Amino acid sequence: MHLVGAAHPHKTDAQRLLERLATRNRRLVSDAEALQKILHRYVAIRRRDAIQPAFDALLGVVDELFPITVETVTLAREVVLGSPDLFDRGFDAAPGIRRIC
Repeated sequence: MHLVGAAHPHKTDAQRLLERLATRNRRLVSDAEALQKILHRYVAIRRRDAIQPAFDALLGVVDELFPITVETVTLAREVVLGSPDLFDRGFDAAPGIRRIC
């Protein structure tokens, strides 16, 4: 959202991060929820004209878009309920996760 939306304090940071990852040939992924957030936000602010460009921007930079299924959400629920500290910086303590920014 920061990449395609109006001016925001994190817009430049998001652009720089994307450029850095792209120049390092990093594999970029997202999920279908990102598209849902685009729909929700632009409908809420009455900017339906921005939906297609935002979809195009996201789909143009990611290598893969993961679906969100009942199984996905069920697994997420299990992770959240089993790890109460797993939020924002709490991910730093999770094995196999490395902060890139």
